[in-house]
Amino acid sequence: MNRRQFMSTSLAATAGLMTHMNGLSQDKPEKKSNIKIGLYSITFLGIWYRGEALSLEEMVKRAKEYGYAGIEIDGKRPHGNPLDWPAKRCKELRSFADSEGIEIFGVAANNDFSSPIPEFRECQIAYVKELIRMTSDLGAKTLRMFLGWPGVTLHPQVAEYTIARNIWNVTHEKFTEEEIWTWCRNGMKECSKYAEDAGIVLALQNHVPVIKDYRDVLKMVNEVNSPNLKVSLDAPIMVDKSAENIQKAAKDVGKLQVLSHFGGEYEKGADGKVKGAEFYRDFVRAMHEIEYDGYFSYELCHPLPVVDGERVGIEYADKNARMAAEFMSGIIKEVTG
Repeated sequence: MNRRQFMSTSLAATAGLMTHMNGLSQDKPEKKSNIKIGLYSITFLGIWYRGEALSLEEMVKRAKEYGYAGIEIDGKRPHGNPLDWPAKRCKELRSFADSEGIEIFGVAANNDFSSPIPEFRECQIAYVKELIRMTSDLGAKTLRMFLGWPGVTLHPQVAEYTIARNIWNVTHEKFTEEEIWTWCRNGMKECSKYAEDAGIVLALQNHVPVIKDYRDVLKMVNEVNSPNLKVSLDAPIMVDKSAENIQKAAKDVGKLQVLSHFGGEYEKGADGKVKGAEFYRDFVRAMHEIEYDGYFSYELCHPLPVVDGERVGIEYADKNARMAAEFMSGIIKEVTG
C-alpha cells in the first residue's frame, strides 16, 4: 500500500467511526436534570405538632444540617406574612441564608381567589401582590399559588382542616363551577401582571378544591396566558398515581414545571434504608425525562399522631424532615446517576 492508498483508507475508517458514534448519540440522546431538594417551612410552622415554630433563621440551619439545598417560606404567620417582612428584613434573611449556603428558592401563598364575595377576593389579590414583593426582596424566584384555599383552624395551637373546608363548601354551594372558575381566572390574571412587573414566576399547584387534576392547572395557565404563570405539579396530590399517568402528566406539563413538593412520614427498613411511596421513583424518573431543573420541596402539613393522649412534639417533625432528605436524595441519585 502506497502512501496515498494508506491515507485514503484511514480517512474512510475515521469517517465510518464518526458516523457510527453520531448514530449512537442520536439513538440515545443524553438527558439532563438538576433536581434539588428543599425544605418547606410549613413543616416547622408550629401548628401540626406540640411546640413552638422555628424561626426562619433556625429553618435555614435545619435545612443545612439535614442536607437540603434551600428553603421555601410559607406565606403566613409566624413565618412569611408580608406584613412582617419589609424589604430590609427580607434582605437580612437572604444574607443570612447565603452565609449558610442555603438558597431561598420560593415562597408559598395561601390564597383563595374563589370567594363569591368581591371584598374577600380583593383582599386576597392585595395579599398576593405583597407576597410577590416579598418574594422579590428575598431574592427568591417562585411564588407557589392556589386557585382556592379553604385554610386551617387552630385549637388552640394544633391545626386542622375540617372546619375551614366545611365553611368553604357552604360558601360555594350556591354557585356553579363556571362562576368560581371565572373569579379564580380574574384573580390570577391580575396577579400575573404584578408578577411580571416584579420578575417573579407564579407556580400554580394541582391542589383541590377548584382544581381537580393537573389538566385543570394547564387549562388555567393557558387561559391566563402569561409568561409568569407556570406549574407546580405535585405527585402526592395526583388522583391517579400510576406510572403511566405520572409520565403523561410530566410530558404534558413539560417546561412549564418550575416547582414540586413531596411529603410523607418515614421509617427505616431492616436494611437501614429509608422507605417511602413507590410513586416518587416514577415521578422523579418522569421529571428527569422532561429535564426538570428545580426543587422538590419537603412538607409535613397534616395533623400528626396523638400518642398517650398528646399530639407528638417537634421531634417528630425533625425526624421526618431528616429522613425525607435522605429518602429523596437517594431516589434522585438512583434515577439520574
